[in-house]
Amino acid sequence: MSVTLREITEGDLEQIMHWRMDPDITKYMNTNPKLTLEGQKKWFKGIRENTDVLYRMILVNGEPAGVINLTGLNNPEGNLGWAYYVGEKRLRSIQTALSLEMSMYDFCFDVLKKKAVYGDIFTLNKGVIQLHKLCGCEVVEEKKHHVCKEGVWYDVTFMRMTAERWNEIRGTKRYEKINFEERL
Repeated sequence: MSVTLREITEGDLEQIMHWRMDPDITKYMNTNPKLTLEGQKKWFKGIRENTDVLYRMILVNGEPAGVINLTGLNNPEGNLGWAYYVGEKRLRSIQTALSLEMSMYDFCFDVLKKKAVYGDIFTLNKGVIQLHKLCGCEVVEEKKHHVCKEGVWYDVTFMRMTAERWNEIRGTKRYEKINFEERL
């Protein structure tokens, strides 16, 4: 299985909109949006103009599969946030998830020279929390009733990987290297 990344194009917006509104995706996100193509175009313009974020389309065997993003590129303290989803269910795999996460650490620490990468996960999403731990991520904090979505409160687990820790454990990890800098 080959995993690559590329810049998002306007032609991707309808697919991204459908993924982002899929209940399988939104059940683990802070919102259940009702998106429109016009709204997607505004979002796309905003992320293209925002130097603090990086969004990439995830491709599996050349086929659009999901979206990964980094936030806080301009953070002077050297901390980033990150998130991703694979919207195409048939293209989901542990191999893809491991490659994405560990290659993202390589990019953030080796190329961007950041100090730490943070993620927040709904605590009920036990599989993703375990995946992050498998990659070497550490739990920083668990907040009870942190996000209210449509009248329901969710606990959130905050996780972190530091450059120092990644440099210590990277040699013990095996994964397909994904290039985050590839352009169209």
